[in-house]
Amino acid sequence: MAPPGAMGSDVAAAIAAFSAGDPVMIFDSDFRERETDLLWPATAATPEIMRRLRKDCGGLLFLAIGDEIGEMFGLPWLQDIHTHDSLVSENPVLSRLITNDLQYDSKSAFTLSLNHRETYTGITDRDRSLTTRRFGELSGELMGTDNEAAMDALGEEFRTPGHIPLCRESPGGLSSRQGHTELAVAMARLAGQVPCTIGAEMLEPEGDGALSLEGARKYAEKYGIPMITGDDILQSMGISKGNN
Repeated sequence: MAPPGAMGSDVAAAIAAFSAGDPVMIFDSDFRERETDLLWPATAATPEIMRRLRKDCGGLLFLAIGDEIGEMFGLPWLQDIHTHDSLVSENPVLSRLITNDLQYDSKSAFTLSLNHRETYTGITDRDRSLTTRRFGELSGELMGTDNEAAMDALGEEFRTPGHIPLCRESPGGLSSRQGHTELAVAMARLAGQVPCTIGAEMLEPEGDGALSLEGARKYAEKYGIPMITGDDILQSMGISKGNN
C-alpha cells in the first residue's frame, strides 16, 4: 500500500468509514462491468443493512472473501467444479453450460452459496445477516487454522446451498484480477477488517442497467457515503491498471 502521504483523500475517507463499519461505494471501471457496488464489512451485517442492500441496490447480494479464506475453508470456484471431468461425465449438461464467453473476464469469482444452520429458509433479512455476519466472524476467528479444523468448524455452522453466494478473490488479488470481488476484499484489508465484504450491485430503478456513475455519485452524496473507483484503489496500493 502507498504511504499515507501518497493516498488520495477520497481513499482515506473510504478506509476510515469502512474501519468504523460504515458503507463505502466502489465503481469498478469504464473498461470492465461499469458497475457501482454498495459495500459493508461482513462482520457489520445487520437485518437493516441487508434490507438496504436489497431495496437500494437491486443487484445480487454477494459476499466477497479473500483468497486465503477460500483456501482455509477449501472453497472451490464453481467454474472449476462445472468443468471437472468426472462431474461432466456424470452430468453432461455441464458441458453445454460451460462458461467460455464472459464479456468482462476469463473466469468467474463465484464459489459455493451458504446458509447458517440457525436460519429458516435463509432468505429473510435476518437470516441473510446472520449468515453474513457469522461467516465474517468465523473467518476472523479461524485465520491460520489448518484446513481440516477450519472445514469442520465451517460445517458445524453452515450448509450449502444457501442464499448468500460467495465470491472468492483471485490468487494474487488485484495484481491478477481487478474485479468487484478483488476491489471489495482490498477495501476490507485496507481498513483492517476481516477480508470479507458484503455488497450488491446498484441498478437503475427500472432494473434494466447498472446505475449510472452520475446516479451513484448522487446517491453517495445524499447519504454521505464515501465513493471511490477501482483506479483510486489501484493507485493507492501502487498496482498498475491491467485488462483483467
